[in-house]
Amino acid sequence: MPIADLVVENLSGGYGGTCVLEAVSFRVPEGSRFGIIGRNGAGKTTTLACIMGLAQQLSGKIHFGGVDISDQRVHKRAQGGLGYVPQTRDIFRSLTVEQNLTCAIAPGKIRERLNFAYQIFPRLQERRRHGGGQLSGGEQQMLAVARALVGEPRMLLLDEPLEGLAPRIRDELMDAIKRLVSETGVGCILVEQHVDVVLEFATQVLVLERGMLAFLGTPAELRENGDILDRAIGLKKS
Repeated sequence: MPIADLVVENLSGGYGGTCVLEAVSFRVPEGSRFGIIGRNGAGKTTTLACIMGLAQQLSGKIHFGGVDISDQRVHKRAQGGLGYVPQTRDIFRSLTVEQNLTCAIAPGKIRERLNFAYQIFPRLQERRRHGGGQLSGGEQQMLAVARALVGEPRMLLLDEPLEGLAPRIRDELMDAIKRLVSETGVGCILVEQHVDVVLEFATQVLVLERGMLAFLGTPAELRENGDILDRAIGLKKS
C-alpha cells in the first residue's frame, strides 16, 4: 500500500467561480498531526472542502497516496482513505448510534469496526441504542468522528470539531483524537478556532489570512511570531 501522504500544490478554490483560497501549498505526511488556523472567512473550511471534492477546485493539484485526486469524485476520495467530519456533523438523527456507525462499515467488518469505535469513544457504547437526535452536542460530535473512523481512513479531516462544546467534553474529544492518532497511525488535519488546542496538538501548523498562506511551520515557530498571531489570528504573543 502506498504511503498516504497528502500533497497540496498551488491550490486555489471556492464556490460558484468565486475564489476563496488562493495558491496554497502544503504537505501532510502519513500519520502526522497538522493544524490549520486563521480568522473566520480565511479559507480554512474551503481548504478541507477542496481536498474532499466538496468545493470547486479552480487550479492546482491534490495528491493523496501518490495519486492525483484533483478530478476524483467525493466517494472515490473517501474510498481512497480520506475521512471527513464537517462542522455540521451530518449524523442521522432518526437512527440509533449503532445504526449510524453500521451504515458506514463495509460488509463483513461490522463487529470489528464497532468494537474499534467503542474503544475510542466508550460513551457511544453506553448510548448505542439512543437515537442520534437524543444525544448531546458533544456526543453527536463523537458520533460524527467515530462514523468517519469506522470507514478505515488513512487521513482524517476535522472541521472545527470542538465548536459549541463544554470544556470537559472538548477535552474528552481531543484526548480520544490524540489517542487515535498515536495508536493507529491515522494522519489528522485539524481546523479549529481554539488556537491553543491546535498548537498543543499539531506538529505542523498552517495559518491562512484572507485565503492565502500566511505561515507554515512548527507550533514553536508560530509562538515566536507575534505579528502573525496578532494579524492573522487575533492573538498577541504572550
